[in-house]
Amino acid sequence: MDQVFQLNHIVSAIVYAGLGIAILCASFVIFDWITPGKMWKEIVEEKNLPLAITLAAMTIAVGNIVASAIHG
Repeated sequence: MDQVFQLNHIVSAIVYAGLGIAILCASFVIFDWITPGKMWKEIVEEKNLPLAITLAAMTIAVGNIVASAIHG
C-alpha cells in the first residue's frame, strides 16, 4: 500500500518553505536599504501609507515569484 505522505516530499516541502522565507526576509532587508529612512519607523510612527502599500505589493510579488519557482 502506498503511503500518503512520503518522507522525501515532507523534507522537500520544509526545505522549500525555509528557502522561500529566507528569500522573502532578504528582500525585506534589501527594500529597507534602498528606501530612505527606517521602514518600521516610517510605517508605524509616521503612518506612511504609500510605503506600507508598496511594501505589501513587494511582498506579494516576491511571494509569487518564489511560489512559481518552487512549483516549477
